[in-house]
Amino acid sequence: MVAASPSIHIDSARVIDEVDPRIYSGFTEHMGRCIYGGIHDPENEHGLADKNTGFRKDVMEALKALNIPLVRYPGGNFVSTYRWQDGVGPKELRPRRPELAWLTEESNQFGTDEFIAWCRELGTEPFICLNMGTGTLEDALGWVEYCNSSSNTYYANLRKKNGHEKPYGVKVCSCNEVWGPWQVGQMESQDYAKKAFQWAKALRLLDPTIKLISCGETGFSDWDRVTIRKLAPVVDFHSIHLYTVSEGKHAVNVMGPAAAEKGLEITRSLIDLAKIESGLSKELTVCFDEWNVWDPVRAPGEKGAEEHYNLSDALAVSSWLNVFIRKADVVKIACIAQSVNVISPIITSPTGLFKQTTYYPLQLFSKLMRGSSLSVHVTNPAPSLTYIGPTVPKFVHDLSVHTPDFSKLTKFVDVSAVLAPTEQGTKEIRIAIVNRSDVEEFDVPILFGPQTSVKDQVTAHEVWHDDLKAGNGFDEEKVKTVVRTEKFTGSYKLKKHSFQILVFELSG
Repeated sequence: MVAASPSIHIDSARVIDEVDPRIYSGFTEHMGRCIYGGIHDPENEHGLADKNTGFRKDVMEALKALNIPLVRYPGGNFVSTYRWQDGVGPKELRPRRPELAWLTEESNQFGTDEFIAWCRELGTEPFICLNMGTGTLEDALGWVEYCNSSSNTYYANLRKKNGHEKPYGVKVCSCNEVWGPWQVGQMESQDYAKKAFQWAKALRLLDPTIKLISCGETGFSDWDRVTIRKLAPVVDFHSIHLYTVSEGKHAVNVMGPAAAEKGLEITRSLIDLAKIESGLSKELTVCFDEWNVWDPVRAPGEKGAEEHYNLSDALAVSSWLNVFIRKADVVKIACIAQSVNVISPIITSPTGLFKQTTYYPLQLFSKLMRGSSLSVHVTNPAPSLTYIGPTVPKFVHDLSVHTPDFSKLTKFVDVSAVLAPTEQGTKEIRIAIVNRSDVEEFDVPILFGPQTSVKDQVTAHEVWHDDLKAGNGFDEEKVKTVVRTEKFTGSYKLKKHSFQILVFELSG
């Protein structure tokens, strides 16, 4: 243990904003084994699929434990050539199509009606991503009509004919990353913004209650500037997509989410500027609708992107989630990609599943890190407590060099906190702490504000293993949550490369 340790300062009066539960949302794409063989497996020979729906019962149980409020569907890159009309109606009449995003074939045996039914069973809300690649505005209007209209019109009547009398009430719609050169229908930012503005007008005429999301990039690109400026008057959210990679280095892995934090800060400023320029007084926040640890070299998308995560990846995911808690005032939706098998916390086989290392921090955050996000200050008394090595992207390192110590984004001890009510009528402060160092333990003082008093016991929910490269599998889950209660004497010992949520009950 090093002589100098960081200190964590928390004041229950310093509330950032309420944590929106939708930051624990999911993403289900027609990619690899996410849908077929993942959530939908009607031909399963081992009794794991529901006989009526074909939904995997074990997958449903594992996802329910994550308490997912919203799920994005059907893509992702997939949606840019998707005809939603192919995926409704009698299954024997649904056409099989070439799928251009991942170079496979789409059977259309799982479509809109199956997705809505799956959402209802999971207890989550549907989030539809529209096709702005090969799709038309007429297609998009038809899809929203099919989902949401109770009128005596063609697509509303088609839904009823297909056995679904009541509208589905889809509340959130977006399109995918049309800025990408891999996209069918790639656009320049100005062209997209002009087109999306017109789409938004028409969609609102059809359904004034729908929430619309503009297609952003990383939050730190010129695409974001152009699209936010144009679309701020007609959308409710601006989206960001970002994945972090390790390049085989733990520090690069766990420091990667700092890019997302910077992207959110920049996006908030771009939103403010657009609102000022357009004279707007409205809520406009961020939907971070694709995020995760994903290295496309080790898990290529066209081969199903089945990442097998280790403890380092679990710590990176924990750092991602800390970002969303700290930025609760700007990020209101975040969708981890994806739900099953594809860069996912859950891996299935025909005979069962296992929960990856990343499942456990996600479950802990969703269960415990709700309520009011609190401002947290971590003091580092020594330069060695901040990482100064290479990062991906490079700008994280470059900016950190010239950032004051108190606001550096690459501290080894990474923290977020919430003030949350309990079912018993008391209140708790819950602190999510990642020790991102792979070599150092820290005995960290936790100092509460003058108006905050906590009881002298702390419950720790810990995800850790002595081997940073430890992963889970069908035979054994080496990395999982361990819960213990101990006496709190003013500091807490952080194991090297560990994640924990500490729960303190307020006294008085």
